[in-house]
Amino acid sequence: MNYIEVAQKSTAHLLPLVSELYGLYGYEFGQVEAHEGGRNIVYTCEKAGASPKILRFAFLPDRSRDDFLGELEYVRYLYEHGGSVANVISSRNGNLLEEITHDNHRYFVSLFTKAAGKMLVEHHYRYREGVPITEYYYNCGKVLGKLHQLSKEYTPVHRRYSFFDKYNSAYLDELIPESLTLLKGKLIELLSTLREVEANGETFGMLHFDYNDGNYSIDYDTGQITVYDFDNCCFGWYMFELAALWTHGVGWIQFEPDPGKRKEFMDDYFATVLAGYRSETRIEPAVLDQLPLFIQVTLMESVVDAFEVMRNNGGEPECDGRLSFLIKCLEDEILYNGFFDEIYSCDDPFEYEG
Repeated sequence: MNYIEVAQKSTAHLLPLVSELYGLYGYEFGQVEAHEGGRNIVYTCEKAGASPKILRFAFLPDRSRDDFLGELEYVRYLYEHGGSVANVISSRNGNLLEEITHDNHRYFVSLFTKAAGKMLVEHHYRYREGVPITEYYYNCGKVLGKLHQLSKEYTPVHRRYSFFDKYNSAYLDELIPESLTLLKGKLIELLSTLREVEANGETFGMLHFDYNDGNYSIDYDTGQITVYDFDNCCFGWYMFELAALWTHGVGWIQFEPDPGKRKEFMDDYFATVLAGYRSETRIEPAVLDQLPLFIQVTLMESVVDAFEVMRNNGGEPECDGRLSFLIKCLEDEILYNGFFDEIYSCDDPFEYEG
């Protein structure tokens, strides 16, 4: 069953059932356009005089009921303890998760509050008028720091999977084409290095694992960030998400031709992120020294995600310029996403043709 078929079936047959389960009478449903590799069918739910909501149908067979409960219980915990997240809404039966079977296919259904504000892309990557962009950098770190501090105190009922449950040599060997032998070898070396990294209560816990400006909204009156889409949450190193914040920061300076100026900007950007982060939780200097390593891990995650999207869409594996750039950085052990290396071109950012 492909994505379009699922969308049509859910629209025609499941929305009336869900309206009954969640009391969504009189709401108008608008399907959200899925990004490439999207795992779910998502709708906005709007009604005059009522708070807007987000409805999600999960349909791929690779996650269990306990997996989804692990996600939703974590979101509820974060919300109830002051995390800036879009809360999950219980059904009329009092359940965080509902399960519907239609035409021999199982759907897991969940409902969320809609985060206040807009995504950066919806605001054309402009920040609040009259407010320095450094406020945004600081808030990105601050919100993430709060989530990590809460994770340090979190004991799950339904436990989500851990990093090595997915990222291991057997899975990489299965997913990545045989033609990329060097890449496989480098990724296995990277995994071996990671296994030596200390994982304790201060460094390792539940992560959003996709913390970026596509998964949070900004209230343009206050600057407050509200996080959502915990679909990929799992247990891992907190440094992974700080490294991901570093990699997302390059977009603000990617067209600068001078690598020295790019480096100066990134140092200042990340210092501001860390100031926000440290306002909510502690991180040791020795842990921060692992930033180059974990940037490489974010590249691995992006490569794995790209091949998963190809597999899920039924296409043959192929490498475009962006994926080739990531692979080159991993194969040649080029650090910092190649951003300060001669491989990088400000005319074609993060593109490579070998």
